[in-house]
Amino acid sequence: MSTKLLLDVDPGNDDAIALFIALAADDVDVVGITTVAGNTTVDNATRNTLSLLELVDRTDVPVAKGAGRPLADELEMAEHVHGPDGLPEAVREGLSDPSIEPIERHAVDFILEQAHEHGDDLTIAALGPQTNIALALAKEPSLSDMVGDIYQMGGALKTTGNVTPQASFNFYVDAAAAARVVQDARPKVVGLDVTEHVYVDTADILALAEEAAPLPTIAAILEFSIEEVRSKFGHDGGLASDAVVLADIVNDALDFEKAYVEIDTTGGPSNGATIYDEHGVYEKSPNCEVALDVDGDAYQRTVLDSLRTFVE
Repeated sequence: MSTKLLLDVDPGNDDAIALFIALAADDVDVVGITTVAGNTTVDNATRNTLSLLELVDRTDVPVAKGAGRPLADELEMAEHVHGPDGLPEAVREGLSDPSIEPIERHAVDFILEQAHEHGDDLTIAALGPQTNIALALAKEPSLSDMVGDIYQMGGALKTTGNVTPQASFNFYVDAAAAARVVQDARPKVVGLDVTEHVYVDTADILALAEEAAPLPTIAAILEFSIEEVRSKFGHDGGLASDAVVLADIVNDALDFEKAYVEIDTTGGPSNGATIYDEHGVYEKSPNCEVALDVDGDAYQRTVLDSLRTFVE
């Protein structure tokens, strides 16, 4: 039986690659996509999602627009990283304006609808700020008991953050929502400890760019981060952090450990930081699973094999 998957995204370059992997997987049935403000506004994220679906001829997948701002703070976006309106100009040139519209239901209602319909066959992968999932938990506190796995993409457990020294972007942008999901959803937390240690090699990205459509547009998504990866990590490749979650769903690329975690919501310099009780100091029962190791070969194989299915 295929995995029923609901993606909660804020495209964003790495969201796009994760979306393509999910759509390409034979044993994954994408039952819907919900959008959230994060890398860009929720309107842009929704339009980008619809255009990405059109690019790979998957307009059958329903898209529901969700929260347009964090629970308690003003929205801080990452368009300076991902490009104007959430995607680089080189990518946007390969996309058409969407001919389809999001469904009329709000993302939170759609998430709960899918949870009731599919039960523990449903996996939820929240790849942006956690606002929609936190709101769904507020309406239905038993959400995590209803579904299978809930992946929470974000956090910096034993490493530094990427937006402050302590916090990853997804948790920093809506710390209150991230905290609610950790407290109530028993998530699988996939953070910078694994996502910044796997890449798609530059040579493979350039090879994709020479293949038939739509791969040149998809390759431009990966190519956009090459210079940053070289300067920051000294590696010759491109990042697609959200795709690490899909590499686990498709190919078991991650090793998890049960742990007790809290999210700092104090609003100070550590706001959004992941407090990982590695040594059991709090003497509290685990409330989540944390990803601490990643199979880089499985990750790269998942990305490349998935993307090439769109021209077969």
